[in-house]
Amino acid sequence: MPDATGSASADGTGTDPRPLDVVPLHRGGLTPPALDPAAVPAHVACVMDGNGRWANARGLPRTEGHRVGESTMMDVIAGAVELGVKELSVYAFSTENWKRSPAEVRFLMGFTRSVLRAQTDDLLAWGVRVNWVGREPRLWKSVLKEVRRSERITAANDTMVLNMCLNYGGRAEIADAARAMAQDVEAGRLRAASINEKTVQRYLYSPHMRDVDLLIRTGGEQRTSNFLMWSSAYAELYFSDLPWPEFDRTELWRACEAYAHRERRFGGAVDRVTSRS
Repeated sequence: MPDATGSASADGTGTDPRPLDVVPLHRGGLTPPALDPAAVPAHVACVMDGNGRWANARGLPRTEGHRVGESTMMDVIAGAVELGVKELSVYAFSTENWKRSPAEVRFLMGFTRSVLRAQTDDLLAWGVRVNWVGREPRLWKSVLKEVRRSERITAANDTMVLNMCLNYGGRAEIADAARAMAQDVEAGRLRAASINEKTVQRYLYSPHMRDVDLLIRTGGEQRTSNFLMWSSAYAELYFSDLPWPEFDRTELWRACEAYAHRERRFGGAVDRVTSRS
């Protein structure tokens, strides 16, 4: 496995000599739970929250939490591959994150670029296919170039799809889909009367994305924060009090075990009358 070195500096313009942690696909002594394959969520989505608070609580700048969170992300990806998850979506940078301080935005953009450059070889070796999901406007061209490179390099992989949600917002995605449909109706390429849920799906950023089965949020907050709103319509929600830097593959497996024991009805119901003695 190649040694991943070099990450963005705090201002996102240079490199930091500290190495990024190398995460193995299999960790000694750790075995995923023996779940029925039918009970494993096919698509898991992660709101990776708590990096900044984790760092600040230790007297560190928020950016250090993002650095540690990168190792967590790779460990969770490895754990998802081991368990047999087919699709994993990570909320790397939202359309609302532009509201953060310019210094933090610069760090996140530069760091994301460096993470993609450093970790793509490992993702390739693990059989993971990278797929970017989000808006192009405002996204740094250097970041877009790097994610497109990762997509090309991993295009033939079929073990798991990794959706890197960069400059992504759920409402923005639906609004963009509605705008594109309206333009096609105006141009005569689409009949308004024929629009249904399958039509909307075709206009989303990633039309072939599976519906989310399990949505995980770390950091103690209990909300979905505008993440994959269309695809998560019937997702099971799992909230962890752990900040993202303290989450790992074993916590992912714990969330998937909880999912496996839930009853998913998708609006249906079954009579289970309790007899009275």
